[in-house]
Amino acid sequence: VRYKFLSKTRTDQAMEEVYEGTTTNLGGGGLLLLGRVPVLDWIPELLMQKIVIGVNLLLPQDEAPIKALTRVAWVETFDEQTMKCNLGLKFKEVTQADKDRIFKFVIKVQMPS
Repeated sequence: VRYKFLSKTRTDQAMEEVYEGTTTNLGGGGLLLLGRVPVLDWIPELLMQKIVIGVNLLLPQDEAPIKALTRVAWVETFDEQTMKCNLGLKFKEVTQADKDRIFKFVIKVQMPS
């Protein structure tokens, strides 16, 4: 998962960066992102949706990333040394076609092989 923090009010240098993280949990409503939050002070703004996260999600065996705008629903297990945490992200904006791709992927992963 590649992601970027977006805000109408903040212009920090860290806002310009694109970060990389991973997800182990994905569904039609959102995803669990393990990634870095570069500035600890952003956590309250993330939870209040003053900062949202744009994600590019690359599914295995898929060439085009799924692009979505997400909001942070919750934050847990913050590691101050790595600045990594689990972010529960809910989709705010995602195309129906991309949602369908997520559903197909989730169903395929759950099918016995």
